[in-house]
Amino acid sequence: MRIETRSKDTRAAYLEMIRRQRPEEFARKRLSEGNQAHASAGCAVIDKVQLLGSAWPNLGIVTSYNDMLSAHQPFENYPDLIRRAARDAGATAQVAGGVPAMCDGVTQGQPGMELSLFSRDVIALASAVALSHDTFDAALHLGVCDKIIPGLVLAALRFGHLPSVFIPAGPMPSGLPNPEKARIRQLFAQGKVGRDELLKAEAASYHSPGTCTFYGTANSNQMLMEVMGLHLPGAAFVNPNTPLRDALTAAATRRATELTLKGDYTPMGEMIDARSFVNAMVGLMATGGSTNLALHLPAMAAAAGIQITLEDFADISAVTPLLCRIYPNGIADVNHFHAAGGMGFLIRELVENGLMIGDAAGIAGPIRSYSQEPVLQNGTLSWREAPRASGDEDVLRPFDKPFSPDGGLKLMTGPLGRGVTKISAVKPEHQVVEAPARVFDSQDAMKAAFQAGELKGDMVAVVRFQGPSANGMPELHSLSPILGTLQDQGKKVALVTDGRMSGASGKVPSAIHVGPEAAKGGPLARVQDGDRIRLDARTGRLDILVPEEDFNQRTPVPFRQNQSGSGLGREMFQAFRLGAGASETGASLFDFTMTGPA
Repeated sequence: MRIETRSKDTRAAYLEMIRRQRPEEFARKRLSEGNQAHASAGCAVIDKVQLLGSAWPNLGIVTSYNDMLSAHQPFENYPDLIRRAARDAGATAQVAGGVPAMCDGVTQGQPGMELSLFSRDVIALASAVALSHDTFDAALHLGVCDKIIPGLVLAALRFGHLPSVFIPAGPMPSGLPNPEKARIRQLFAQGKVGRDELLKAEAASYHSPGTCTFYGTANSNQMLMEVMGLHLPGAAFVNPNTPLRDALTAAATRRATELTLKGDYTPMGEMIDARSFVNAMVGLMATGGSTNLALHLPAMAAAAGIQITLEDFADISAVTPLLCRIYPNGIADVNHFHAAGGMGFLIRELVENGLMIGDAAGIAGPIRSYSQEPVLQNGTLSWREAPRASGDEDVLRPFDKPFSPDGGLKLMTGPLGRGVTKISAVKPEHQVVEAPARVFDSQDAMKAAFQAGELKGDMVAVVRFQGPSANGMPELHSLSPILGTLQDQGKKVALVTDGRMSGASGKVPSAIHVGPEAAKGGPLARVQDGDRIRLDARTGRLDILVPEEDFNQRTPVPFRQNQSGSGLGREMFQAFRLGAGASETGASLFDFTMTGPA
């Protein structure tokens, strides 16, 4: 496998690092009496007795709970449930620490979005602080959404000597259908409905605790955790606050206990390997998942000493059939996907047809065993084989009847740089656009031009200075209603940017994450209004139809630092902007090649 060959030295260094931390006894035995007294002082008496004197493993909970975000609100009661389940299994559990969880849905189009991508690395750092007390024998990670899961994974892999189990919260029940929500958004962008009607539609879509039901980054993350074996089978899309969800949380706690020295010691850093990341990319392509994972997966893999590239994404996409149609790639939401057969059906189809590596390890066994779904009968949790036939082939199809012969994510290359595109929701007639460039240095500038009626003809919108070093690489999903409106008016439109689009990006073709980014003098800084650009999502070409010599002689438009703004804490993240890596390697602050001796 070329990923293993490419990663031979970095993976070996990583494994050496975590094996130096391999425990010979329960964690509290490594602590002094004073250390342990501090670590147990706040516990319930029943737990304190075990922590100070008995042979019970201690589980550390890292939680992203807050009650402002629907996806994370269900985690409020998880610690008590986990502590009870741990005691029943002969273990103790403590909340080791909390991590921030921000929502791109709240900050979309707002200045706070400029902190969004960097929150992933903040989460990784906060998780590291939580686990640094080194008083835990396994870790339970409570998270769901866009940057939260990648950040938790980054830290969990750097503490790879610990067994780790990820526990989700699940999606909210279905509300207003996503296509209707998108229709109201476009009407609002055109000025045809007011804010009251828009707010009514949004509130009917996002209406209760749980993850948003469209297939954006949050739900792509949950798919990812399952195909990488970090969940229990079938855990991803069970609704919150249900008996089955609570039973799965208790079972995950018991499983974490079994993975410690008390049972079959299984450190996460050895369980997760190159096969795990291949399965992650296969799952992403087969489901038409979020483009944000093209940023997060390379960063996550690097934390385990594994190097993956955009070429890996492209090559896996080329041979992976699209088996799912979940909004924005269709009209169904993740609850419909789950009811049609869900993750168990999907994993079995991919394993049995040779695309997913069935002998890759998971916390509940090899990934081929994840073709099961959980059921609760008379209060007892068990697993059964997922259905052999899809319950709705408009949502989920077998391997031999795909929606498309390849995945939805493609590598884009050309004189304007390297990036990615997602075409699983783009109609064939829109997948190639050649038109004059309209250049904007911010999304607000493009919105203003639209409101002023200046966007009248075909165009390729070039929105630059949106990369990690410029302003933190915010999502530009708030431009989707504008672009969709122009396309619906019969115009040929496309987007080219060094920024991000949401996992909810849809019907307009785009080249995103384009690097080198404009703020570092990349080619987008030399594009001018009127330059003819050709975006061919079928072949993966991104061309500017300007004589090469003339284009290369242009002086790049300089990035002004004040474009990144201040206020709302943005000025506090200047060090992150200066230290961010390239988009295609994950835009990470961390250089994991510097693993040295203890």
